[in-house]
Amino acid sequence: MSDNLRLHGFNNLTSSLSFNIYDICYAKTEEQRGAYIDYIDELYNAERLTQILKDVTNIIGAHVLNISRQDYEPHGASVTILIAEHELDETDPEQTEPGPGPLPETVVAHLDKSHVTVHSYPESHPDNGISTFRLDIDVSTCGHISPLKALNYLIHSFDSDIVTMDYRVRGFTRDVDGKKLFIDHDITSIQDYLAEDTKHSYQMIDVNVYQENMFHTKMLLKNFELDNYLFGTTQKDISFEEARDIESRLRKEMLEIFYSRNLD
Repeated sequence: MSDNLRLHGFNNLTSSLSFNIYDICYAKTEEQRGAYIDYIDELYNAERLTQILKDVTNIIGAHVLNISRQDYEPHGASVTILIAEHELDETDPEQTEPGPGPLPETVVAHLDKSHVTVHSYPESHPDNGISTFRLDIDVSTCGHISPLKALNYLIHSFDSDIVTMDYRVRGFTRDVDGKKLFIDHDITSIQDYLAEDTKHSYQMIDVNVYQENMFHTKMLLKNFELDNYLFGTTQKDISFEEARDIESRLRKEMLEIFYSRNLD
């Protein structure tokens, strides 16, 4: 927020970030597919997801009011945290200007009227061996807190093949003269808040509607090594022809998710 911007009362703007990741793998047999789902359920259980959301709360400068979490049968988990805002130093560029937030190993910070949620969606397809895992995280904040500061931590917390992000500023607040303000910070793209290593690792496209304060960024991992996508086997255990067929299926799956449409 600008140093000379003075508000009348509380900042009534709501900033909402929707962060979605996809992990893709190939599990050939029914047993391997079941093992993959069990692996994902264990890796991203409600306890671990709760800790991730607590870290997000700390990064954006807030404290936890209430936690609700659940592991589901047969698989999946969700966590919701109500959060309360702390007073932030508006003269601190790290809080008010675009740029990546801290990494998972360097979380050092601390929402009333705000919340953070996460839901996991493991899924497999018995016909072509493709299994996917989707994780949805939503951060909704009021006041000076920016959920965009949590992006760097979230991206580095997961092995993501595809990432989709939506950021929206809703409502309005007023300055001391009564003028309505529909956004209180400068932003041209969500990419402004991503670290350089992330920008180099992913192909990215933007779809932004500036007049509505809506920003959308999609990311597709550039590096493709087949062994990173094989669950329960390795590339040396399969023929060249099978490896080529599996790679084709995996790339098709990733492109369909990235472009949000089925491909021939």
